[in-house]
Amino acid sequence: MDKGKNATVFMKSSNNKIYMELKDIIREHALQFLPAKSLLRCRGVCRDWKYLIATPFFVHNQSYSFRNLSGFFSQSSTSEPSFISLNPIAYGVPDPSLSFLPEPVDIRSSSNGLLCCQGHSGYNPYYICNPATKHWHKLPKPNNDHGSDPAVVLIFEPSILNFAAEYKLVCAFPSELDGYEFEIFSSCDKSWKTSGEIFLGNLKILPRSGVYTNGIVYWAGRNNRILAFDLSAERSQIHNGHGTLGVMDGKFCTASILRQNLSVQLLSNAYANTMQMYSNIKAWESHLFTLDRSVFAEGYPEEVSLLVNDTVILRKGKALYSYNLKAKETKHLGNESDDGKRRVVPYVNSLVDI
Repeated sequence: MDKGKNATVFMKSSNNKIYMELKDIIREHALQFLPAKSLLRCRGVCRDWKYLIATPFFVHNQSYSFRNLSGFFSQSSTSEPSFISLNPIAYGVPDPSLSFLPEPVDIRSSSNGLLCCQGHSGYNPYYICNPATKHWHKLPKPNNDHGSDPAVVLIFEPSILNFAAEYKLVCAFPSELDGYEFEIFSSCDKSWKTSGEIFLGNLKILPRSGVYTNGIVYWAGRNNRILAFDLSAERSQIHNGHGTLGVMDGKFCTASILRQNLSVQLLSNAYANTMQMYSNIKAWESHLFTLDRSVFAEGYPEEVSLLVNDTVILRKGKALYSYNLKAKETKHLGNESDDGKRRVVPYVNSLVDI
C-alpha cells in the first residue's frame, strides 16, 4: 500500500515538473510571437505571464517578432474608422473607431502596428498611435503645406537593438516649381526636415497610394507612372507601372485584376532606370494567379485594395475578400456599408510602445 502511495506521489511530482518546463518554454520562446489580442487573454493564465507581458522588454521583443498582417482599417470620407480582422479570434483592437484620440481623425498610413492619423481641427495635426494599446503622440506642425489630402507614408522598422520605437513620416507635397518636394518627420529628432530633392515633371500622384520597402517610398501616379523616393540618398525617380502598390517577398510590386487572373508585377531592380541602355537585366517580374470564380457571387473581383506579403485584399462591389498567394485560398471577409467607397489600411496587431 505504501509503495502504491509513493508511486502516486512520484507521478504527480513528475507531471508537475513537465508542466512547469512546458510553461517555461512557452513563456520564453512562444509568447513573443503571438498578436496583441491573444496576449491580452494570456495575461489571465497566471501572475507570472501577466507581469511578463507588461514588461518593456517583452513588449519590445513582441513588436520585433510579430509582423503578420492581422487585418485592416477601413474608412470612407464620411465615416469613422472600423477594423476588419483576418482572424477575429486572434487579432483585434479594443477601439476600432479610434475614439481614444483627442479628435475625429482620418487614417492616412500604417506601419508594423502604428497608425498615422490626421485630425480635423486647427492645422490638421498628425497623430501616431498604437490602436492595440491606445497610446498616441501628436506631431508638431509641418514646415510646409501638405494639402487637404496629404501623400504621407509612415515608416517604422522594428529593430532588436532599439528599444525606442523610432519612426519617420514622409510626405510628398506639391512644389511651387511645378513638381514635388519631400518633407520628413523623424521621431528621433522630434522635428520636420524638408529634403533638398525636388522632383520636376508633369506628374500627379495619388495621395493615399504610398508604400515603403527597402529604404524607398513609392507613390502611384496618373498615366501609369510611379514616383519613387530613396529615403537615404534623398533622390527621386520615375518607374512605369500600373495597379495597386504593395509589397511581396520584401520587394515593391503592383497588383491588378486581369480578366480571371490576379496579375502581380514585382520590381526586381529598383534602380533599373539608372542602368545603361540595352541592358539585359529586367526591371519587373510577372506573376499570374488564377482566381476561383465560384468563390465570388458573380464574375470576378473588380480591383485590388491591398497587397501585403502573402495576403491580397480584393473588392467586388461592396464585398471584400482575402486571397492567400501561397495557399491559393480565397475567403469572404464581409461587406462594406453603403456610406461611400472605403479605403483600407493594413495593420499588424503589435504591442509596440511609443
